[in-house]
Amino acid sequence: MPQMSVGFAMMLLVVGNLIAVCSDAMIKSLGEDTAIFQFVFFRQLTSVLILAPFCFTTKRADFFAGFKWHALRGHIWLLGMVFMVISITSLPLATANAIFYAAPLIMLPLAMILFQEKLSKYSVGAAVIGFMGVLVIIRPTEINWAAIAALVVAFTLAWNNLLVRKLPRHQTVAQTLMLTNLAGMPAALALAVWEGQPWDFTPFWTAAGSSAFILIYAGACVLAYRAAESNKIASAEYSGLIGAVVLGMVWFDEIPDLPMILGTVMIILPLVWLAQKEKRAKKKAAAYQQNPTVSAEAVEES
Repeated sequence: MPQMSVGFAMMLLVVGNLIAVCSDAMIKSLGEDTAIFQFVFFRQLTSVLILAPFCFTTKRADFFAGFKWHALRGHIWLLGMVFMVISITSLPLATANAIFYAAPLIMLPLAMILFQEKLSKYSVGAAVIGFMGVLVIIRPTEINWAAIAALVVAFTLAWNNLLVRKLPRHQTVAQTLMLTNLAGMPAALALAVWEGQPWDFTPFWTAAGSSAFILIYAGACVLAYRAAESNKIASAEYSGLIGAVVLGMVWFDEIPDLPMILGTVMIILPLVWLAQKEKRAKKKAAAYQQNPTVSAEAVEES
């Protein structure tokens, strides 16, 4: 895979998160009597159907390479989807998404433990300020079981993004996503049967649309987190909150209040600042390569 810049990886995450909000909006449009596990199974099934044409044209004999990691990600992804449906249908769209964006902060200590990534003070600072913005939005006094479900989603997103590093690099994005969904389908079907609700295929097309949007987001994550260290780009995940606020207003008449606006500013501004720091650091590093007499401290600042 060609090497991409940190800036381009961050842009991928920004676009992916804005598209993912459309998937969330489709989930929120479901009726309260929708069977959750059936819908999740439809999400898995439609994802596999969408991805199949892009995968079966490959002639690689090692299509199932690294399947144990795909299986782990698939079941984490399944868990996240179940709690995502619960939280999105119970909370305002922007509030649920704000909690989802705790994932970048969760990724920082996990990346340090699992991959010995070095955390710069700038990436830590941006993530902490962003998470403070999340707290301003949700207000601790309003935390309930739906908010806890959203926090579970944040943990599953963090784990899944970090586990991308364990996947075979020769596999295409479509193969990666298909194997992840395929691995989780037996468990999803078992949960749907255990749920005991009469099968209702009415939400099938909603699941298909939601799958299409979320696959674009997941593909962007695979590309971005393969290309750059997570601590340098994870703050870009916060950008989808703007889309959640706008869609919540337009689609569900959810008018943001002052804490929502303040928290959003606290989330977005560190992201912009971090991108500028990275850009300046790259310029200094390039200058040092051309002229080694440049201060090493200037090069290492990132």
